Amino acid sequence: QVQLVESGEGLVQAGGSLRLSCAASGRTFSNYAMAWFRQAPGKEREFVVAISWSGGTIRYAESVKGRVTISRNNAKNTVYLQMNSLKPEETADYYCAAKRGLLSTSWTEYDYWGQGTQVTVSS
Repeated sequence: QVQLVESGEGLVQAGGSLRLSCAASGRTFSNYAMAWFRQAPGKEREFVVAISWSGGTIRYAESVKGRVTISRNNAKNTVYLQMNSLKPEETADYYCAAKRGLLSTSWTEYDYWGQGTQVTVSS
């Protein structure tokens, strides 16, 4: 079992920045690929970014490339999501997720999920 807890929720104006954190506990964090997904009310869960267990491979959704950075600190069992130039349409609940093996952009392949943290971008 892996427990994930997101933090860093907040309200930010369009064009602003926000940093989310996801702290993991349980199994060896460095064995897991990590990802961030988001889900807006009435919409499907959407892939944002994923990072391999080593941090050597990162995959971004096209919609966030150049504005979003993912990083991880395996010594601290934490993954971070830095979001810049935020847009109102990016208002959503943001979830971190973990899976063993290779990273994936599909939420169905992730085994463990945090409870989500709310991000609101005002226009």
